[in-house]
Amino acid sequence: MNSLPERSGMDRRALAAASVTVVLWASAFVSIRACADYFEPGALALGRLLTGSVALVCLLVAKRGGVPPRKAWPGIAASGVFWFGVYMVVLNWGEQLVDAGTASMIVNVGPMVIALLGGWFLKEGFPPLLLAGMAVSFVGAVVVGFSTSGGGSSSILGLALCLLAAVAYGCGVVFQKPALRHATPMQVTTYGCLIGAVACLPFSGQLVTDLSKAPLSATLNVVYLGLFPTALAFSTWAYALSRTTAGKMGATTYAVPAVVILISWIALDEVPGWVTLLGGAICLSGVAVSRMPGFRRRGPEEVVVPPAPAEARTAVKTPDQPVETGGTDGSGL
Repeated sequence: MNSLPERSGMDRRALAAASVTVVLWASAFVSIRACADYFEPGALALGRLLTGSVALVCLLVAKRGGVPPRKAWPGIAASGVFWFGVYMVVLNWGEQLVDAGTASMIVNVGPMVIALLGGWFLKEGFPPLLLAGMAVSFVGAVVVGFSTSGGGSSSILGLALCLLAAVAYGCGVVFQKPALRHATPMQVTTYGCLIGAVACLPFSGQLVTDLSKAPLSATLNVVYLGLFPTALAFSTWAYALSRTTAGKMGATTYAVPAVVILISWIALDEVPGWVTLLGGAICLSGVAVSRMPGFRRRGPEEVVVPPAPAEARTAVKTPDQPVETGGTDGSGL
């Protein structure tokens, strides 16, 4: 009797967690852009990950989260390297060359990457709509590239880096989802962030140099990135991902570009041009097409079993009818 309300409540909590993630990740694009003049990509990623790791470890210890089981470690390690490490470095680099709104639109090809990798590695197949969505998004990426290049190569490089970040994001989700079957969201997030920080340790010298020169506002932006878009947002993401599919969670990030453009317009007075917005809309349209439910065809070998007659479905046993049991204990098993 209580199962339905409980499940409904769980869905609401997952939706609320996903909403927090969307808003905080959108703010991250703007904060990264604001730090671009003061921190190198690797240094910014390391500063963000170290801050997030400290916060997450303190929370894990306070909650007595413990250590993940052995089966969870491959997924945690892979997601830590790809998502917390490669994704953050490459995205920081890309945002030095393109504006925050453009970067967020290109990175949101990630849900399609998740579907593609799921079909490849998880043997889920390649539906025609997925291939069609890839083609549409490729056209959108080309439009964005031409609109931002201005005859040079720096924006094309920024576009390529954002696409690489989308691939790293997709890999991170595909690796993280299996880990959540064996470990808690807190464990997966905390140890993934720690692994990402370790992977970025080669940038520690650059981080020290940048911190010594950066203004206080830029340093506070790094702290903000570590505490909120990393520690909090990745935790709420893992919480929601553990309660739904990777594809549905990827779809929630469709709203990120709109939030990014609004925040960057207010905070940075930075809005992509109309052609860039058109290209971004085409990219997201491709993602939407790739995530549309397909139609399943019934093969010739499949047999349709007709429903049982109404009187057979509604028959009620009388006391005169013997009750057959399949076991010696009378359980019917």
